[in-house]
Amino acid sequence: MKGFRPGLVPTLVVLALLPVLVWLGFWQLGRGEQKRQLLDSYAERRTAAPVPLFELLEAPDPAFARVRLHGHFDGEHSLLLDNRMHEGKVGVELLQPFLDQASGRWLLVNRGWLPWPDRRTPPRFDTPSQSLDLEAWVYVAPGAAFQLHADPDGARWPRLVTAVAPGKLWAELGRTGFAHEVRQESGPGAYLTQWPVVAMGPEKHQAYAAQWFAMAVALLLLYGYFGWHNAREKRHGNGHESTQHL
Repeated sequence: MKGFRPGLVPTLVVLALLPVLVWLGFWQLGRGEQKRQLLDSYAERRTAAPVPLFELLEAPDPAFARVRLHGHFDGEHSLLLDNRMHEGKVGVELLQPFLDQASGRWLLVNRGWLPWPDRRTPPRFDTPSQSLDLEAWVYVAPGAAFQLHADPDGARWPRLVTAVAPGKLWAELGRTGFAHEVRQESGPGAYLTQWPVVAMGPEKHQAYAAQWFAMAVALLLLYGYFGWHNAREKRHGNGHESTQHL
């Protein structure tokens, strides 16, 4: 290694950054595999026939399962999920409690996306007053939603929120309810019901992983270049000094 002199500071930088870059690359690959499995599970369960809610309550993993409901909406306690985009337009998703009469259990049903072009006026929506037969599917988020701040408790209705928390709502209302958000399929009372299952597909995670690995390789190449370059400069400098001495 006499011909390799990278210097102390570059060595410390590489020792600090290289493990982080490699870890980020493998982390992205892991996230991509999780998303792939999630999409496979979604595709399989979305093709199955809907089941009554009492069957779904006994399932150990209800994610993306289809469910058949009969009951009515509670229009007095509506939630508006903020910052939802569709085809470049700003809007919200409307979620309302729904009482399934067969099981006596409440569910938080996402009725779909609504445009909200002017935030000076509240979004307009209607709530069916009659009993309805609905088909829906259970949405379980792949990870906890990122929030800059928690949504305030006790705000007026309809309530603008940044994350969906069914358990928190049932505790506030004193009701026995299903633990997950349920997304309505097209049908009576539905608005725009075209949701992506994941915000970022597996292919994007793979692309990000390739970028992190490429940065790690580039860091090593730069480290090697400057190490050999510095050693060569030092050899040339010593040779020049020896000539002058003679």
